Amino acid sequence: MGPMDRNDRITMAHGAGGSVMRELIQEFILKELGGSKAEVPLEALDDASVIDGIVLHSDSYTVKPIFFPGGNIGSLAVSGTVNDISVVGAKPLALACGVILEEGFPTEDFKRIVRSAAETCREAGVHIITGDTKVMEKGSLDRIVINTSGIGTRTEALEHNLRVVREYREMESQWLLDSNLRPGDKIIVSGTVGDHGIAILSAREGYGFETEVKSDARPLNRMIQRLLEVGGIVSMKDPTRGGLANALNEWSEKSGVGVLLQEERIPVREGVRAACEMLGIDPLEIANEGKVIIGVVPELADDVLTALKRMEEGRDAEVIGEATSEFGGVVMETSPGGKRIIPPPYGDPVPRIC
Repeated sequence: MGPMDRNDRITMAHGAGGSVMRELIQEFILKELGGSKAEVPLEALDDASVIDGIVLHSDSYTVKPIFFPGGNIGSLAVSGTVNDISVVGAKPLALACGVILEEGFPTEDFKRIVRSAAETCREAGVHIITGDTKVMEKGSLDRIVINTSGIGTRTEALEHNLRVVREYREMESQWLLDSNLRPGDKIIVSGTVGDHGIAILSAREGYGFETEVKSDARPLNRMIQRLLEVGGIVSMKDPTRGGLANALNEWSEKSGVGVLLQEERIPVREGVRAACEMLGIDPLEIANEGKVIIGVVPELADDVLTALKRMEEGRDAEVIGEATSEFGGVVMETSPGGKRIIPPPYGDPVPRIC
């Protein structure tokens, strides 16, 4: 029997990016929809897939509230899809956008959302070139749902990056995939973690953290291409639903390596840390929408980190750990000197964050 029998129902946890969602995907979606001959197929469960050299990604956004400190559902939908295309090493070329509105949705709010999406497209250097709009009866959905899909292509920066990697070790993959990590590779995070999830939670529940914490949602494609020009990057991922804990456990499982983290090196804003302590949640499990984790051959980790810190998007970047063959899974050396296992989260502790 799978994660759900015929008497079970879908829960919020099935969309929260943790182990429960992964079971749902494996038990139902992959069994029915897998089997393509794509270069990076559905079964890889990477941030984007590749077929005939074309990178393809699709994502839907149900964030609540739709306006939050640092952005809204429009800027989020563009940023999220641009970033998922970018982290496999591709340059986003164009987006498609589908919008489902609830009857009675304020036109002024819709105008704000579309304008924000347009501004984010300009920041990323892409256009929405096709799409669809539907309206459903009042009470049919939660005001607005947006789907953005996108296509991307290889760049000379990616080719250069792979050539540099191969100066130090073998690497068969032509893309930056979750399965590329090897023992000794250093792991970098591009900035502070947990900002987006805490901003959403504060705006939704009225805790008041919004005066300190804003969503980090932003397109990172230009930053990523500049890092590829440095070279040495083997894997890259944006730690969205399930946060850093989920993303690193996916790397560990798919690459067949352990991951050793250093707690004191993981950057967390004081406002986020205080909010997590008050609410009893782990900042490593909270979604981010404007950060990436980067696996780098050890010889070039300092070069990549230096390049990151020179960019506004990466000024808080840190080397937070490394891949190892000594154990499986993700383990963190804590500030007091002990060690604790970081398991894949059941689901993101903040639902409806994207």
